[in-house]
Amino acid sequence: MSSLLLLLPLMAQVGPASSLPSNASRYASQLPLEIIEKKDKEDRDRRAREAQTVAMPSGSRSSAGCMSAVEANPEKSAELARSALSDAIGRERVRAGLCLGVALSDLDRWDEARTAFTNARDAADPADHASRARLGAMAGNAALAAGQAGQALSLLAPAATEAKIVGDADLVASIALDRSRALVAVKQPDEAANALAEARATQPDNAQAWLLSATLSRRQDKLAVAQTQIEKAASLAPQDPEIGLEAGVIAMLSNNEDAARRSWDSVVKTAPSSDAAVTAKQYLSQLGSPDPAK
Repeated sequence: MSSLLLLLPLMAQVGPASSLPSNASRYASQLPLEIIEKKDKEDRDRRAREAQTVAMPSGSRSSAGCMSAVEANPEKSAELARSALSDAIGRERVRAGLCLGVALSDLDRWDEARTAFTNARDAADPADHASRARLGAMAGNAALAAGQAGQALSLLAPAATEAKIVGDADLVASIALDRSRALVAVKQPDEAANALAEARATQPDNAQAWLLSATLSRRQDKLAVAQTQIEKAASLAPQDPEIGLEAGVIAMLSNNEDAARRSWDSVVKTAPSSDAAVTAKQYLSQLGSPDPAK
C-alpha cells in the first residue's frame, strides 16, 4: 500500500488513536484517547494519595468517616462531608471540603468537585503552602475534567506558585502537565510546549512528560524534535504501549515505514490486550505485508 494513503489519516487525526468519538474526552484537550484514559486513572490515584497528605485535624469524626468511606461509597461520603461542612471551622473545614471534592470527583460531578476543592483551598491557612498547592491542583484538575480549560488555568497558576514555595517537585511537574493540557485546549500550543518543558526539567524521569511532549511536537510538525522526545520516553518506559504507538506514528510521518512497523509490532507483542494494540493492529493492516525485498 502507498505510504501516502496511510499518512493521510495519520496527519488528519488528533492523536495516535484511529478515531476519537466526540464525547470520548471530557478534557477537550485533543490528547490521544489512550493517554486520556491513562490520565483518568492516574488522576484518581493521585487524588487518593493527596487526600492523605493535606494537613488535617484529628478531631472531626464526620470528616474522618467520610475519607475512609470515599472509595467504598462516594455518595455517602459526600453526604457526610456536606454535614461536616455545616458547622466546620478552620482546618476541619479544609478536611471536609477535601473529602467532599474527592467524593464528587469519584461521582464525575466535576463542577461541584472544583467548587469543593477551591473552597477547601481558601479555608486553608495562607502559610500552609503545601495544602493550598495540592487543593488548588485538584480544583484545576476537576475544571479540566469538566472541559473548562480557561478556569483550570486560573486555578493551576497559583497552585504552581505554592508548590514551588515548598519545593514539591512531583506536584510542580504534575501541575505543569495539567497546564499543558489546558493550554492545548485553548489553542496555545507554544505555551503548552513551555509547560511540558517545565515538567521535563522538574522531573526528567517522567515518561509521560516526554510522551506528551513528543505528541505535541509531532502535531506542530517538529518531527526531529518529536523523535528525540519519544526516544527519551521509550528509554524511561520501554514497555509502555502508548509510547510505542506514538513512536510508530512519528516514524511513519518521517517516511520511515520499517521503524513504524517495528514500533507497532512491539505494541501488539508487549501489550496485546491494550487499546493501543488495537490501534497498532489497524495501522499494521493498512501497511499490509512487509516488502520481502527489503
